[in-house]
Amino acid sequence: MTNTPAQVCPLCFSQQVSLWHTETRRPLAGREYWRCSSCDLVYVPTSFHLSPEQEKTIYQQHDNRPDDPGYRHFLGRVLEPLLPFLEAIKKREGRVPEGLDFGSGPGPTLSLMFREAGYDCVDYDPYFALHPELLERQYDFLVSTEVFEHLAQPAQVMDQLLACLKPGGYLGIMTQRPRDLEAFRRWHYLMDPTHITFYSEASFDWLAAYWKLQKIHVGQATIILGK
Repeated sequence: MTNTPAQVCPLCFSQQVSLWHTETRRPLAGREYWRCSSCDLVYVPTSFHLSPEQEKTIYQQHDNRPDDPGYRHFLGRVLEPLLPFLEAIKKREGRVPEGLDFGSGPGPTLSLMFREAGYDCVDYDPYFALHPELLERQYDFLVSTEVFEHLAQPAQVMDQLLACLKPGGYLGIMTQRPRDLEAFRRWHYLMDPTHITFYSEASFDWLAAYWKLQKIHVGQATIILGK
């Protein structure tokens, strides 16, 4: 029997997957969430994914602004833990570390915060800052905030990001983590139709081991990985 996309994990490509939850709340009633027993990823099968046009319409509704103190505080959860490591690069190599915000969104803010802190950072986003040439360079640090839950092909994106990261560089990821099934069923995070992949602590353990990365910092919804 040929495996359907729902039967193959998009992170580790294991076939040891099973249906974990079927949503009952409208407007996403009937949407399926599968769980991989190898890497612990929970994901939505491709048959439930939105089109790129539908995704962009939803992203355009996000009110993310650089002058919003609450949004800056939110992004600070990935910026603040990275700063000591960037300062160490600056002192050790006598230059300003360069970074890239992957999935910067319609209101780029994190790159501005890094520049305000004294570090170079540029924006890439497939919908709002499509500059593919930026993905042909290498950086001292990469950040991706509230992006990984939108990835249909997380393994491919990890390969792409790590090709852009210098040896000794850092990857900062922010994404909400699922808990047990009972909490998952009530989780508001599921009700965003663009959220299709959910990573537990075990998922990031698998990811770090597979790509030979070191877990430098683990926060409530953030993780920093060293190459």
